Parts: sequence; structure tokens; C-alpha cells
Amino acid sequence: MSVFYKPADGFLGDVIPFYWDGVYHAFYLKAPLPPLRDGAHHTPYAHLTSRDLVHWEELPLAIEPGPPESPDSVSCFTGAVIERNGTFYMFYTGFRGEDEPQTVCLATSVDLIKWEKDPRNPIIKADPRWYETVDWRDPFPFWNEEAGEYWMLLAAREKQGPDNRRGCIALMTSPDLETWEVKPPFWSPRLYYTHECPDLFRWDDHWVLVYSTFSERNVTHCRLSKSLAGPWLAPENDSFDGRAFYAAKTAGDGERRYVFGWNPTREDERDEGAWQWAGHLVVHELHELTAAGFTLGSPSAQDDLFTQLRELQFHSEIGDWRVDRSIFAADVVDGFAACTLGEMPETALIEARISGQLGTRGCGLLLRCAANLERYYQIRWEPGRGRVVIDRWPRPGDEPFMLERAIPGASADELRLKIFVDASILVVYINEELALNCRMYNHSGGALGLFVSEGGAAFDNVTMRTLPLQ
Repeated sequence: MSVFYKPADGFLGDVIPFYWDGVYHAFYLKAPLPPLRDGAHHTPYAHLTSRDLVHWEELPLAIEPGPPESPDSVSCFTGAVIERNGTFYMFYTGFRGEDEPQTVCLATSVDLIKWEKDPRNPIIKADPRWYETVDWRDPFPFWNEEAGEYWMLLAAREKQGPDNRRGCIALMTSPDLETWEVKPPFWSPRLYYTHECPDLFRWDDHWVLVYSTFSERNVTHCRLSKSLAGPWLAPENDSFDGRAFYAAKTAGDGERRYVFGWNPTREDERDEGAWQWAGHLVVHELHELTAAGFTLGSPSAQDDLFTQLRELQFHSEIGDWRVDRSIFAADVVDGFAACTLGEMPETALIEARISGQLGTRGCGLLLRCAANLERYYQIRWEPGRGRVVIDRWPRPGDEPFMLERAIPGASADELRLKIFVDASILVVYINEELALNCRMYNHSGGALGLFVSEGGAAFDNVTMRTLPLQ
């Protein structure tokens, strides 16, 4: 089985998660084949359900683009689902083409399976007093207990200001989810071109505002406030993942909350290819809100898939290694050491704890490592720089490493890694606090390895598990 979901006849884009009666519903924008480089086009809402966020059932399409004269004639873009008095309301973006005004449309259902579009569509248009009309998308409704009415947030742009800083989150209000009044912006920080896929939830005594950006860097951000009036402040770590996890939105069952995003494909299925729109579903669980931001990890059912423990087979490739039962260590003050621990299966869960000496330049794991270190992927901890880097070898010319993630409060001398590898997909969890998605296309096969560069490190609790019958 594939650990990270993708439809057989397309790719998974923006997810609209909704929890109801013990089931997670993941509506998503279904991207056609071949994969797209720039944005979503001709996307219906596909529909998945799951009780454990690992085993997914594909249901019939929820909504599809309408006929040429309709407000959603080209695509049904991102939105959200909310329930009121036994009826489910799906607010979504109607898209008629580039440079055409975007609008908010509505579909309703009594069972979350069969949806009827509202004949009034579009039900909300941008108010030209405050907003541009082209970027008016991704509606998110919620019940505002304090105000005693429904509010809706939406990705929008103000009419004035520098072009790359007009992004805002628009606000609409309603007594009944049927009639809406457009208001001035909910939040307008003049930071980005636009704030895509807004999402909002309560965590203890904080409101958490989630949105995605592409103008500064492709990433999903979060901001915190004690009040819906703001201010919306950034924690030290203000993102859930890195470049390869976009348009993330959240859902929870009242006890746990998860963030749903997608790991994008790359052009021509090459590591050097441009990132494309849509890919595979990746879900993180939010664990704790600290002063540095949210800590997160993998859904427990995902870990439970990997039941077969692989025996490690130590082999020193370069440098002197000390092996004491389950501990592998090397000291190379001015050099490099590497060892391998056996062939990797195509799909695996790898875990390790690393203790790095003060001043060590780099240490970590090698994935799909070829004999004589001729090729590999590298998860490199750089203690002095306070970051984890995903890199590859060979890396042509002056091309930079693939991705990086800063570690908040980065003075630790220990690092714990949990690594999921599933065909081309790589998902790394760092200290059960941070996540970093990537792709690995160019290298297949090869061994699991360890390395130390200009310093010393010890590795223990190293395990490699596979799916049954691999």
C-alpha cells in the first residue's frame, strides 16, 4: 500500500477537511493528469473518508465545475464545510478563468455525499469599496459565539497599497449561513500578495489563524491571538512544515487536531524539476502549543503500519567507527566518516537519536546510499547553525541543498529523527516537534547510512521498519 494518499487518475491538491460522527471527510481539489506547474485548473471536489487518517475510501465526486455560463465553469476552488440544523453547507470558490472575478458559491447536503448547488450562485461577490475582485477565494465560515452570528474569512486583496503587499483576509457576517454582508478586512498586515486558504480554530485560550503564502516563500503560516480583534502575532516557529507542504487546513475531533496538506510533485519526476501544483496527501498531528509555536508529529495509525523490523548490517565505508551494541559513533575532528546499515526498502520508517559533540559541523543519516558513497540523499543536522537540511549527492554545479528547517532554541546537543520514505515521498519529523516534507526522485535503491562531518557524534536507537511482506 501507499502510505500517503494520491488518486489513481490524478493528484491531490488543496484539502478541505471536516470531521463528523467519528469520520474524517477530506474533500480535495483533484488535479488532472498530467501534473500542473502553475495552479489548479478544471478541478472538481473529490471526496475521501477515513477513521484513522491512514486508510482512505474514495467516494463519488462531491461537486464539479458547471456549464459555460455558470460562476464555476472552469474550476471549483478551495472552501470549507460547516453544519447547521442537520444541513451541511459547503462554501467554495467559483472560478471562470484568469482575470475573471472570483466568487463564493454554495452547495448543501444532508449526508455529506450528495451535494446540490445553490441556484443563487454566486452568493457572495467582492465589495469594490474595499477589495479587488480577481483574488476573492477560499471561504472559511465559523460560528462566532461572542458576536452571536456566523463569520466568514476569505483570501482577498485590498484595492490600495504596493501590489505585492495588498493581501488581506476579508470578513463577511451572516445570521443563518444563507445571507451574507461583506465587511472591511478582518486582518490586513501588508505582508504578502495574498493569504490563501485561511483557517481558524481555538487552542486553549488562543485563537489560531492559519493561511498559506506564495509571494515570500511557499509555506503555510500560523498566527496567534487572545482575541479575534488581534493582534495576530507570529510565534518563533510560525509554520507547520517547509516548501513541500502547502495550502494546509485543519480539522479535529474535539481531543486531537490535525493539519492536512499536500506534498507537491516535481516536473519530469526529477529532483531538479520545478515544483508542481498538487501531489500526495500528508497529515500532521498538532501536539502542543509552546512559546516557540506548535509541536507536531505523525498520526499514530501511520506509525502502526510499519510492523516488520529490519536487522541492521553495519559496514564502515570511510573513517573509524565505534560500535557498542546499538550505538554507532565516530570522531573526525577535521574529516568525514560514513557507514551503512543495510539496504533500504522502497517504503520504510526509520528512527534514530543523535548525540552531537560541541562544534560538530554536520551529522545525520544517508538514504538510498550507493556503494562508495557515489550517490545518496542526506538528512544533515548542523548543530552550530541550528538547522536540519535535506541534501543530495551528486548536486550539480552551484545548486543549493534541497530544503532546510530551523530548529527553535537551537542549542540542543541531541536530535531525534523519525523518517517516512514512501517511493518518492520523504517526510521527516524532528524531535516530535518539527516536520519537513521533500521528494526523492533521482535515486532509487541503496542503503541506509550514518555520517559525521568535522566533529563527533553518536547514534543510538537506530531502527528501520517496513510494511508487512516487504
